[in-house]
Amino acid sequence: MTVEIHDGTRWRPVCTLDDLQPGRGVAVLLDGEQVALFRDRAGALHAVDNRDPFSGAQVLSRGLLGSRGDRPTLASPMYKQVFDLTDGRCLDEETAPDGSPAVLRLWPVRGAARAAATRPTPAGTAGAAGATAKEGTA
Repeated sequence: MTVEIHDGTRWRPVCTLDDLQPGRGVAVLLDGEQVALFRDRAGALHAVDNRDPFSGAQVLSRGLLGSRGDRPTLASPMYKQVFDLTDGRCLDEETAPDGSPAVLRLWPVRGAARAAATRPTPAGTAGAAGATAKEGTA
């Protein structure tokens, strides 16, 4: 099964479902924008901006998945703010240090069966022009 992220115009294949280790994130470069992509332990897919609004670092793919009540969450590896993965808002603070709302962009993500055969790609690439996935790095 192929994992696809909607870039605002169309669905873009970024990796296979098997490339995503449950509970761990990967950084995806989608036309110059970094996206943090996760598969939680229940199998649900989540995609948010990789940029931490509190530190400015591209590190959220290295964050920790969890929950508050029945809401899936992501804790930043930098200053440990927790974000709700259903709406992107920070559960700890309403504004980032620059005064902007502390909300992550959510990217539509899905797993899609691919009927067409694709050619093999080198390890660490997604096989789609302009989109790659690899283990997130700080």
